[in-house]
Amino acid sequence: MTSLPENPPSVISEDARATAVQRLQEAYAEGHISHEEMDEGLDQVLTAKTHSELVSALASLPEEDAGPTSTIAAAGGRIKRRGTWRVPRVLKVESAFGRVYLDLSRAAIEHPVVDIELQLGTGKAKITVPRDAIVDLDALHTGWKDTLYKPQRSSRPGGPRIRISGTMGFGRLKIRHARR
Repeated sequence: MTSLPENPPSVISEDARATAVQRLQEAYAEGHISHEEMDEGLDQVLTAKTHSELVSALASLPEEDAGPTSTIAAAGGRIKRRGTWRVPRVLKVESAFGRVYLDLSRAAIEHPVVDIELQLGTGKAKITVPRDAIVDLDALHTGWKDTLYKPQRSSRPGGPRIRISGTMGFGRLKIRHARR
């Protein structure tokens, strides 16, 4: 019997690595960690190859302030975020009559949990999440059509948790995992 090769864990971006280094340096400057702890953390961050290794290197740091909520809004038209962009801890997306496309597959995700709150009237929404992400849709209310989402068969621990909440009116939300 031959076993199927397991998909390799997703590789972290250099932006995510730079952000992790900055978090370690700030924690040291604020007196939260010792010089030795910073050196050890930097070694882990600089040699990390996957998101889960990066998260474990930052696990001992104090919780980050979630900061202000970022909002993307449009009455009509299209809302689109893709490529390399920094995903805030809390992202509100508001659209009355347009399409929404969020691609998180190449984005810098600095937080272990990202909350995306959708307030959509009509129109479709599509969200592409990293391959190792865990998606939570429990707080999402759909008015007309069900959400299209097929969870990964085997999720890898350590990926970001994407919690999607809010209200979808007369559109449909489609969520998929990135292929690479």
